[in-house]
Amino acid sequence: MANWEAFRVSDVVKKISNEEFVLPVIQRRLVWNEEKMELLFDTLLKGNSFGGIICIEEEKGSEPLFAFRPFSKEGHPLSSVQREFLNKGHMLVIDGQQRLQTFYIGLLGSYEGKQMYFDLFSDFANLEYSFKFENDESKLPKYDQEKEGIKEHMWYSAKDLFRRLKETQDEDQVADEIIRLKHIVNETEKNYVFRNVRVFYKNIFSATNIGVSKITVNKSLNLNENRQRVVELFRRLNDGGTKLSSYDLTASILKGFDGKIELFLDVISKENDDIGLSQDTLINLLFVLRDTPMKQMTEINIEDAEFATKHFSRIQKTIKVLKNFLKAVGLYSYYLKEKNRSFIPLYFIAYNIFYRTPLEQPLDEEMFDNFDTNNSNFQKIREWLYKSLLNGVFSRGCGWIPYKTGIRKISSIVKEYKLKDFPTDELFKVYRSHPLRFYDIRTAYLNEFDREIVFQMIYDEIPSIRENDIDHIHPVNILRSHGYDEYEINRIGNYQLLDSVTNRWVKNGKSLGEWIKSNVSEKDTYLRKHLIPADETLWEASSYRDFLKVREELIVSKIKERLSL
Repeated sequence: MANWEAFRVSDVVKKISNEEFVLPVIQRRLVWNEEKMELLFDTLLKGNSFGGIICIEEEKGSEPLFAFRPFSKEGHPLSSVQREFLNKGHMLVIDGQQRLQTFYIGLLGSYEGKQMYFDLFSDFANLEYSFKFENDESKLPKYDQEKEGIKEHMWYSAKDLFRRLKETQDEDQVADEIIRLKHIVNETEKNYVFRNVRVFYKNIFSATNIGVSKITVNKSLNLNENRQRVVELFRRLNDGGTKLSSYDLTASILKGFDGKIELFLDVISKENDDIGLSQDTLINLLFVLRDTPMKQMTEINIEDAEFATKHFSRIQKTIKVLKNFLKAVGLYSYYLKEKNRSFIPLYFIAYNIFYRTPLEQPLDEEMFDNFDTNNSNFQKIREWLYKSLLNGVFSRGCGWIPYKTGIRKISSIVKEYKLKDFPTDELFKVYRSHPLRFYDIRTAYLNEFDREIVFQMIYDEIPSIRENDIDHIHPVNILRSHGYDEYEINRIGNYQLLDSVTNRWVKNGKSLGEWIKSNVSEKDTYLRKHLIPADETLWEASSYRDFLKVREELIVSKIKERLSL
């Protein structure tokens, strides 16, 4: 059952301040940016409709449906709290939080340290109202040649304007105060200030332009049934507006079963932001650990939420061990957040770590502290991960759909190896039987491998690879002049990494021999670092094919050394 009631913006902001409007744990964070918030205020002053607000009304003394949190005055994420009983009634905002949050921030708070300003020289005649977020008024634009009427801007803090209008309830008095404060003497400019202050006052303090639908829950149903009905309502309502992603909706469903899921997602995501473990990735990992990697949204149940909260600490420790493993094998920098790598292979390494000991026993957090030849599991995982990455198994366009096909096949194998070493050989059989492009470590296949991973292994974990860092050891023009074709020239055996300045301005097409003799001060160090053959007869373009053969053998040896094969 729902009842509609109209509110003024000022009423709603007051209720938000008094925590009469709150957000259930199933709600996502603020996702609107400055531009969207500015446009909402423009829409408000135009008098246009911007949709209703849907709330669940909860009475004082009742057991709340969900953990809940207040609106954020600064836009920062706040944690939800769980109450056994409500000491005062409130309304849970199910739809419309972005709009309400915008009004609250714009009129009482700030966004990322910036407060909102209203241009009191806005073109009211054409219903064009300008708002801007800024942390320093002096940074705001001074003129706009495209604007009708007055070309200048006269920015005024929306927060200060709201406060003063609330105190006086007299728009003309406030406009007159601003005119005197700003020393405005031009009659046209005075009129603009009066008209803009009036329209601001009208749409925030006078007009009842926010429709709120209050929905009451069916008290004949138990708490969990009502929660799921509300989550379903939430899902349906969010088919419009700023749509939630499938992962946002999945998170909301899980939170609907247990409010502690919010803490689970927030804490673990924040702890592992360095490797880009987002809420979405963590939800995928949760379902992989549950042996349900392909779970559909409609199949999510309370056991999924209980698994996450019950094993919160173990999952935290699992990811910590996973990162230690990445550091030990030289792939931590490869998986840094800004690289935006596929997390798929890491799901299964985490799975093996999580189930390496029985769940009723503590996780072995030191399982990879010893990664010499005595640690067979370390060796197996390292070989599987590197060979998978070298062969681009989890890259787009690699011949299968990694999430739908790969995860299902790999998951079916790793679940049979709980409490055992990682099933490297069995997974390689999956690759070969798919069929999937999968090559052994040989010089003949070197150019089929993922180039960035090859560089990662040559240079013992490099911080970044940009296209202009890749240099032809034997310059292209010189090789072409000797009759070599493009296939021979553009091979991994003829690539090295140089910083862009050295590549473009210092080496700049010099022959290998000339470059080393003229510009390389530590020749032996340079040769070792870049795996350049020490035989100087191979530095001549006429011996390029022999150079290529020897250097590709050096690269393969380095890869095998990294894999201890």
